[in-house]
Amino acid sequence: MVELERSVTMVLEEKLLLGTTVAKDKTEQLREKVEELHKQGIKPKLVMMRVGDKADDLAYQRSALSRMEKVNILSEVQEFPNDVTEEVFLRQLEENNQNDEVHGILIFLPLPKHLDLKKVKECISPDKDIDAISPINIARLMNAEECFVPCTPKAVMELLSYYNIPLQGKHVVVIGRSMVIGKPVSMLLLNENATVTMTHSKTTNLQELTKRADIIVCALGKSKFLTEEYVSPHSIVIDVGINVDETGALTGDADTEQILPIVKAITPVPRGVGSVTTVMLAKQVIESAERGLQQK
Repeated sequence: MVELERSVTMVLEEKLLLGTTVAKDKTEQLREKVEELHKQGIKPKLVMMRVGDKADDLAYQRSALSRMEKVNILSEVQEFPNDVTEEVFLRQLEENNQNDEVHGILIFLPLPKHLDLKKVKECISPDKDIDAISPINIARLMNAEECFVPCTPKAVMELLSYYNIPLQGKHVVVIGRSMVIGKPVSMLLLNENATVTMTHSKTTNLQELTKRADIIVCALGKSKFLTEEYVSPHSIVIDVGINVDETGALTGDADTEQILPIVKAITPVPRGVGSVTTVMLAKQVIESAERGLQQK
């Protein structure tokens, strides 16, 4: 009986698409790229601009700083009080734009309501906008042009590529329509010739759509939303959600424990997409530094 349980556990674990594995391999590759840039006198640098001290922002900041250190990217955190004036914030953003030693700028969102997000998005240099909030980068993404893209959607694509999951001709259902994840990941999938259906919490036949899909990207922001009624044995589930349940435990948008025995594969939370996101942040800082070198 013990051997049987162990065998079942091993089979289930083989279904997990671990982001931690992807992150480890990609981190090594990025460190080598940074070493090459150092040899040419370029030291990639990331500047993070944070207003206030929200717990989510601080958690992501710690994760980003840790990843930058692992790949030997310089990093700086510029902290602002919650009541920072728009003039002060935009002035500092413009200084970062003009600073040749800064290759990537990350602005923690959402900003306080008194700061005009539209002005901030229009002010940030598209060439340093490594989380793609600039309307210029969004337009480039929509036109399938080379550009920076939001790091979490980029992490989804990197994970699919790493595990050799084909996209061409496959039906992908994206649950969620935000500009942070849902819309950009849909465009990235379309650019890889997937057939994409974008859905949301108000979609009436959602279970029918997801059961027929080859791949489900769940980015709704609702803990354990995706249950057994939404999946089938051929489902590959990419769980982008990061939530905290009533017990304080970290959960995804999918009820992994319930659907793992059913689906073909799934990314866990934690150790899934989130593990790859800061790697993509570092990757885009390096790409910015490389572009700067080519322009010299």
